[in-house]
Amino acid sequence: MRKLSLLFTLLISTVLMLAQEVRPVKNVIVMIPDGTSVGVYSASRWYKFYNKMGDRLHIDPFFTGTVTTHSSNAPIGDSAPTGSAYATGVLQKTSNVAIYPEADPENDLYPVDATRTYQPAATLLEAAKLLKNKAVGLVVTCEFPHATPADFSSHYHTRSAYKFIAPQMAYQNMDVMFGGGNSILTDDIRQHFKNNGTVLIQDDRNALLNYNGDGKVWALFGERALPYSIDRNPDNVPSLAEMTAKALDLLSKKEAGFFLMVEGSQVDWAAHANDAVGMITEYLDFDDAVGEVMKFAEKDGNTAVIIMSDHGNSGFTIGSRDCPGYDKLSIQQLFEAVSNYKLSANGIEAILINTKPENIKAEFKKYTGIDITEEELQTLLSSKNYKESDYTQVGTSNNMAHNIVNIMNSRTCFGFTTGGHTGEETLLASYHPQGDILRGNVRNVQVNKYLQKALGLDKSLQELSDEIFVKHTDVFAGQKYSVNRKDPEFPVLTVKKGRNTLEIKAFSSVGKLNGKPFDIGSVAVYMDKNDTFYLPKELVTKL
Repeated sequence: MRKLSLLFTLLISTVLMLAQEVRPVKNVIVMIPDGTSVGVYSASRWYKFYNKMGDRLHIDPFFTGTVTTHSSNAPIGDSAPTGSAYATGVLQKTSNVAIYPEADPENDLYPVDATRTYQPAATLLEAAKLLKNKAVGLVVTCEFPHATPADFSSHYHTRSAYKFIAPQMAYQNMDVMFGGGNSILTDDIRQHFKNNGTVLIQDDRNALLNYNGDGKVWALFGERALPYSIDRNPDNVPSLAEMTAKALDLLSKKEAGFFLMVEGSQVDWAAHANDAVGMITEYLDFDDAVGEVMKFAEKDGNTAVIIMSDHGNSGFTIGSRDCPGYDKLSIQQLFEAVSNYKLSANGIEAILINTKPENIKAEFKKYTGIDITEEELQTLLSSKNYKESDYTQVGTSNNMAHNIVNIMNSRTCFGFTTGGHTGEETLLASYHPQGDILRGNVRNVQVNKYLQKALGLDKSLQELSDEIFVKHTDVFAGQKYSVNRKDPEFPVLTVKKGRNTLEIKAFSSVGKLNGKPFDIGSVAVYMDKNDTFYLPKELVTKL
């Protein structure tokens, strides 16, 4: 009965969504402040007000509703399945990146087509490029193959498999990719950039901001992610707003228009760490990017914008039961302490781990205004060193960043219920030049349906999936083919017919016909789960 009720709700909501008029536009922009709960908007607004930075956010005039965001078999999802739902319109299991999920009959919230399991699901970015000849781009503050950017530009069953996700993103031949992750680049990716004329800018803010070419450009900063906004050296590392403005400038040169996804990646990371100043300043950094986007969209007159988080995180509140009388406190009492914090806990840790024990008290006060106790000093000195890749564990570990966060939070009245994701609805903002905006409460997959309409796609994403992601056994049925596993992680599909030999390497968009390279039209995705290549069905005509 429960599933019948859910199915009925799905059908009704889908009918209502399909009935909404959405006039196609030239440009579509999706903005995702990853892991941003309602409390973060409120705290950011009050933080601005207290610090005499105004009392409004750039996003405020555009709020139109809420999004129920979830994975295929659970109300709470991580960024991989929830972002993939926005990108593909297909619900995913935890850790999935833009694929059709395995069925989980006991827990699936809505029907799952088990016949499609592991098939890559075409994304909005791929559709914009392949069906509408639009320029496409991603702008993020995380390493480039992290979950959300991967959701829009790659396909795999495991979000952490950067070795298989990163090359897919490179071989998508995006017009713009700005973010972090220099250490993830491989020799193969670098060679591909040389082959297709992609300009690669590394750790050079001025080079990015002054770039004015017409070709494809990647700009990466840092070995992995960019630093938190509050920790950023503005002379060396661009802000999200600066990267977004540059992306808009470059992409808008395309006559056919563009699709752009912008992610404020590290609101989520700061929330995992329960780092209040990190959350607030990361969101404000994202909101500045919103300002750039909306300035462009309103002036352009042919651009639609959708802004929503992919899930909540941390249960953050202005007020805590550990702070008696918090509801009677003044704005100064609530926001003075956090406004004195000049760095995130990560930023402070980077300083303290290189500070002599006798100087830690003075350094801590310099960046927080806090006179730590002797007991707190001993806790800091006994901390385990923090590794950036462990950001999801900061809230429950004994590393120094965690202990710094605890000290900082003890001087505030902010509350946290968890160091993980949460299941509340997220806020939705929407802009369309003709007023065809999303309103009320919508599901994550309905956001995708809206965006398909805004792009004016002449075929659905599922139809596109069935054209560019077909099993090699179906594409080359009746042909002589084999899989070379000399490199077991990147196998090569070989197909022979007469004197012709076709070779396609996993996770590449470049094939070889009789040794000569050619663009196959999409990325060839190899799924080890079922030992299958997924390829454009028209490849058979090459033989």
